[in-house]
Amino acid sequence: MIVLEQLGARIAQLRRDQGLTQEMLAQRMGVSPQAVSKWERAAGLPDASIVPALSQALGVSAESLLCGR
Repeated sequence: MIVLEQLGARIAQLRRDQGLTQEMLAQRMGVSPQAVSKWERAAGLPDASIVPALSQALGVSAESLLCGR
């Protein structure tokens, strides 16, 4: 089960681990920096269609990104 707060915290931590700002990650993903902020604040989920690219940009598997495994 995906817990929004945990997913948001995971995205933020992985982004920082990669040395990326929200703006840099947004540019890589083709989304706005506000969208990245929304994910990290657990105000919304990334669209399912970009999860594979997001996980690749963050250096983890999609399962690890979504479930913390």
